Amino acid sequence: MNSREKQIEELIAPTVESLGCEVWGIEYLSQGKYSKLLIYIERTDGIDVDLCATVSKHVSDLLDVEELISSRYTLEVSSPGMDRVLFKEQHYLDHVGERVEIRLNYPFEGRKRISGILAGIEDQMAIVQEAEDEFLLPLENVQKARLVPTFD
Repeated sequence: MNSREKQIEELIAPTVESLGCEVWGIEYLSQGKYSKLLIYIERTDGIDVDLCATVSKHVSDLLDVEELISSRYTLEVSSPGMDRVLFKEQHYLDHVGERVEIRLNYPFEGRKRISGILAGIEDQMAIVQEAEDEFLLPLENVQKARLVPTFD
């Protein structure tokens, strides 16, 4: 997460928690004059459209008052979904043993995408097993890590 996303999370987390859920993660995508703020929320008994609408209303009001984002933007609130993005070290720990796809900021051994089984976290590095290869990927180099759902 970049500093703007961290600021936004710190601001909205108490409000989101007061509504009975937690902030899973935030993505702020600045695309010229059209920006998008994606807020992923999680709750043990699931997320529905009404909860997303309620969180959206409260967060929108809060962001308008605090003016953290000066340009126009679109706000989207949703569940992280089955192919959820992993934002925090704890997310990685909670999903050890699952298939992940990781996009890197800078190439690692000539590759910017690595897909495999998340074997663990060690010293701020994700351990990813791909066939017989094992990769130690610094979390600071991870642009986006996403779960890859499997259907049996």
